[in-house]
Amino acid sequence: MNQSRPPALLALEDGTLWPGFGFGAIGETTGEVVFNTSMTGYQEVITDPSYHRQIVVMTAPHIGNVGCNPEDDESERAWVAGFVVRELSPVVSNYRARQSLDDYLRERGVVGITDVATRPLVRHIRTHGAMRAALSSQNTDADRLLDLARRSPSMNGADLAREVTCDEPYSWSDAMDAQWYPGMARASADRPADLTGAPLVVAYDFGIKRNILRLLASRGCRICVVPATTPASDALALKPDGIFLSNGPGDPAACDYAIATTRELLGKIPMFGICLGHQIIGLALGGQTYKLKFGHRGGNQPVGAPRELGEDRAIEISSHNHGFAVKAEGLPPGVEVTHVNLNDGCVEGLRAKDLRVFSVQYHPEASPGPHDASYLFDEFIRAMRGE
Repeated sequence: MNQSRPPALLALEDGTLWPGFGFGAIGETTGEVVFNTSMTGYQEVITDPSYHRQIVVMTAPHIGNVGCNPEDDESERAWVAGFVVRELSPVVSNYRARQSLDDYLRERGVVGITDVATRPLVRHIRTHGAMRAALSSQNTDADRLLDLARRSPSMNGADLAREVTCDEPYSWSDAMDAQWYPGMARASADRPADLTGAPLVVAYDFGIKRNILRLLASRGCRICVVPATTPASDALALKPDGIFLSNGPGDPAACDYAIATTRELLGKIPMFGICLGHQIIGLALGGQTYKLKFGHRGGNQPVGAPRELGEDRAIEISSHNHGFAVKAEGLPPGVEVTHVNLNDGCVEGLRAKDLRVFSVQYHPEASPGPHDASYLFDEFIRAMRGE
C-alpha cells in the first residue's frame, strides 16, 4: 500500500475496474487502453505521438528506475493520455537522469497510476481487446468513470494525424549520437559538413519521431519536414529526391487527404513509409486496413524478413506500435508483401517495385527497440540514388 499517494482508478468500458495510486499529474483522462511489452524505453513511449489518445499499460513490472532526461524525448511533448504501471520505482539511478518519472509526468500533465495488477489487466486486454477507458486520481467514483469511458471517442474513424502534425514546414539536421547507435558510427563520422547537393527528403509528419530524422540525417540527407496535409504539388515543388511518410496515431482510413496525396505521388519519386505511413501507402495502392484486436506494441516483435537478405537475416526482432494493419487480401498485382509478423501473420511490409515505393509496419529507427531493421534506411538512400 502506498499511503503517500492519492487513490486512483482505471475504469474500462466493459465495466472492469483496476485500482491503484496516482502519480504524475493529479487529475483524470480518457483514451484507448493498450499495453506495451518493452522492457526499456518508457520515456520514448511517452513522447511518441503515435500514442495520442491512448492510456498505455507497461508490462514490465518496474518502471521509472532510470529516470528521465531531455535527450530521450521523441517529440516536443508527452502524448500518452495516461500511464499505467505495476510499480513506480522509488529510486532513480542513472547518470543521465535529470528528474524522476513522477516529476516528468507531473510537469507534462500526464495522469499516472501505480500499484495496478498489470498482469491480469494485460491478459484482460488480450482476451477482450483494446477498449475505451477512463483514469482518475482525483475522483474515483466508479459509476462516473465508467460513464466517462463509454462516452469517450472511439479510435475507429479517428483522424489524429491532423492533431499531432507540425504547423509549418521545417528543416532537420541533427544526426544520430553514435555512442547510442554503434552501427552508425562510421556514417555519422563520414557525413560531410556541407550537405549542398545531398539527397533531399521531404518527410510527411503524421506524428514523426526524432530518431527517424536523426537516422536520415546521419546518412547524409537533407530533410524538410512538412505538415500532414501538404499537397503533392507543394512537396514536388521542393524537388526532393525521396518522400518519407512517418508514423502517427489514429485510424489510417480516416486520413483521406494523405491517401489521395500519396496516390498522386506514386511512381513519380522513391517513397518510404513507416507505421501509419505504411498503412497510408497500402491504402493508396488499393488495399484495405483493419483494426487489430489488441495491436502490437513493444520492442520484441518477431518479423519474417525478405529472402534476399539471406538465412542469417531471416528474422528481425523489431519495435512496434500499431493498432491497425493492412489486409494481405485484395492487394493489387505488382504489390508484394515483404514482411510478416511471426506471431499472427499480419502484413509488416509492402513493396511495389515499378512504383519505387516500399514500407514497413514496424519501427526500424529503434527508439526504443533493437536495431535489426536499420538497413531499411539504407535501402531508401539507394532508391533515391537510383541504385
